[in-house]
Amino acid sequence: MRVWDSLMSRLGLTRPELRAWAMYDWANSAYVTTVIAVVFPIYYASVASKGLEREVATGRFAAVTAVALGTVAVLSPVLGALSDRAGRLKALLGGFLALGLLATVGLAGVGPGDWAWALVCFGLGNVGVTGSIVFSDALLRHIARDEELDRVSTAGYALGYLGGGLLLAAQLVLLVKPGWFGLPDAAAASRVSFVTVALWWGAFSVPLFLRVPEPRPPSGAPLPRLSLTGVFSQLAETLRALRQYRQALLLLVAYLLYSDGIGTIIRLSTLYGTELGIGQGALMGALLMTQAVGVPCAVLFGKAASRVGSKPALMFALAVYVVVTFLGYFMSSPVHFFALALLVGMVQGGSQALSRSLFAQMIPRHRAAEMFGLFSVFEKVTAVAGPLVFAATVELTGSSRLAVLSLLGFFGAGAAVLWRVDVEAGKRAAREDDARAGWNDAPLTTAAPGAARAD
Repeated sequence: MRVWDSLMSRLGLTRPELRAWAMYDWANSAYVTTVIAVVFPIYYASVASKGLEREVATGRFAAVTAVALGTVAVLSPVLGALSDRAGRLKALLGGFLALGLLATVGLAGVGPGDWAWALVCFGLGNVGVTGSIVFSDALLRHIARDEELDRVSTAGYALGYLGGGLLLAAQLVLLVKPGWFGLPDAAAASRVSFVTVALWWGAFSVPLFLRVPEPRPPSGAPLPRLSLTGVFSQLAETLRALRQYRQALLLLVAYLLYSDGIGTIIRLSTLYGTELGIGQGALMGALLMTQAVGVPCAVLFGKAASRVGSKPALMFALAVYVVVTFLGYFMSSPVHFFALALLVGMVQGGSQALSRSLFAQMIPRHRAAEMFGLFSVFEKVTAVAGPLVFAATVELTGSSRLAVLSLLGFFGAGAAVLWRVDVEAGKRAAREDDARAGWNDAPLTTAAPGAARAD
């Protein structure tokens, strides 16, 4: 136990609530790794989509991804406004978690040719996992100090890589040697793996609900009446107030652009590799390597950000993604795919974690969930646009390679906008707004009396 506590402290997770929060990245990464990135895309391409042409199957997969993430994009700001008004971040996180768990278990019932049911469960699972992450991200703003945000966020991603990688490694054995476990073939092993994801995700989510305090409005501030009119009024006010947080808005625009490329790579790389004829073993091995590389690299990004700043570290990551895009266009062998996976592992976790922490530094604490709802809108718009552009390019040209090359524009434009963000000005605007609203800078802790309050 002392070794674990020492390791967590070295990662910047010095308090119980920080560790519990970071464990949710460990928990939900099981879904991201197994269902979104590796096992389900392979299972869908080889089993569930039997009877469909490959291009049609890929297009429908991308379209369902776009619809699911678009749903979260619509819901997130409204639910964020509701949770900020009532102090219900954890309750809403739990609701999305439950939806995700049920949908993941539903994947275990997908058989040959059941592409419709597969895509329904996959779509609902995407709504569940992405919706829950909106509220876990918002909790970060309440429990970490400004100087802790980069390291805590990158530590969460490092734990996510480690947890997702450990489960994926176990599932790789299950899929390669199903007979050892009394299973007839890899298809049956895949269905079992979906159940293990639900169990892992659910079990390791428990610490967050037990140890992370629920944020509350300042003492003496009455909770407003909960109604759809009130929620939408607050949402409209927040959209207007974005002019006050100009630097945060500028970061959102940059994020909208460059995360389009990142999200498309995450979600469609395995399917793309399968289409090019790269074997299942090579695909899973390469993505397992991505998880392993991502653990130390995410931590290094957090340390680099503390020395050179979050923005320069992000700019470096985007430059690496440009190289990844060119590699993806020319990829033709498992060696190429491994090289691509290595580069992605180096920057994927760090770029996402620093985007999260940099945005958290430039938003007021009393609007964290609502602002992260807007962050989710920008993220999901790109996640919707990326797969749709990919699918449209494949449809128009018949070439997935050209679809990969189209990602260059997103990374270049995102870097150009990011360059204009004034981080210090953004931080000042957020703190001044918190002060006017009566929120101080002390983070919530489980040790302090009245920890469930923010004042």
